[in-house]
Amino acid sequence: MQSSTNDIDAELIRGLLEDQHPDLADLPLALAAEGWDNQVWRLGDELAVRLPWATESADELLLKEDKWVPRLAPRLPLSVPVPQRLGVPSNRFPRPWSVTTWVAGSPADRKPMTSTGAPTALADFMVAMHTAAPVDAPPGRGRGGDLSEVAGMVHQSMEAAVAMNLVPAHQEVRAIWEDALAAPAWPGPLMWLHGDLHPANVLTDDGELVGVIDFGDLCAGDPALDLAASWILLPDVASIERFRSTYHNGAEMTDPAVWRRARGWAVWRALSSTFIAEAGRRGEPGGKPSWGPPAHDSFVRLVADRLE
Repeated sequence: MQSSTNDIDAELIRGLLEDQHPDLADLPLALAAEGWDNQVWRLGDELAVRLPWATESADELLLKEDKWVPRLAPRLPLSVPVPQRLGVPSNRFPRPWSVTTWVAGSPADRKPMTSTGAPTALADFMVAMHTAAPVDAPPGRGRGGDLSEVAGMVHQSMEAAVAMNLVPAHQEVRAIWEDALAAPAWPGPLMWLHGDLHPANVLTDDGELVGVIDFGDLCAGDPALDLAASWILLPDVASIERFRSTYHNGAEMTDPAVWRRARGWAVWRALSSTFIAEAGRRGEPGGKPSWGPPAHDSFVRLVADRLE
């Protein structure tokens, strides 16, 4: 009998494991998270099962992670979910699925990064991540390229958010976006990017950054996309400045415009998160109310940081 992806439960997953990975089938199993693309079930103490459930694109993203994350993970200084087994589509479940390592910690939209070591940990992760990508590296899905590619969406979202009084200091935020849009383009080469460093995709423990999850938007592009996370994740301008200094020294960054473009990507991210939070406040599917405070604070930090 073929199951729909809306029927995921412990019985289904246990059956999938018995069919394809029987040595794992008797481990304890519990739902851990329902993400944008996948459900995540903890399997024993050290593993997790990820199954596409909410988007059509989730299959492609899961297979991309299975191919590339094991190659990148050994050089990353934080815990990441490394694929261990790949499940193939079957009559029991018609989509690919995977078994990965379990990454402990709390999502930063609920437990923010507050420690003095967080800026260095975040910078060290990006220095390790941002290496030249091979020619067959996946492109970004509307991210990581030129900011002009998202300009229409940003302008439309900005107008709507300002009308709803959701953007503090909106004139200054608009100026930051326009400056980013006018900045010189990334001169290359294309670098490996995580591609989706928002608060729900980084994990903390007692304020420390301990893990990064969800590499579904892994791609090659301009590192400014990932660097935007400094205004999204870190608590104040002083910590953002420490992040910038650590990254600059570790990556030997020679493109002075990268931080201007990064601010533009931070505006893009904060606007997107603002509307996802509003959807959650209204009880709409896919909405996440917990994304609201980090998005609001991102705007505040962007305006406070003069990039001097």
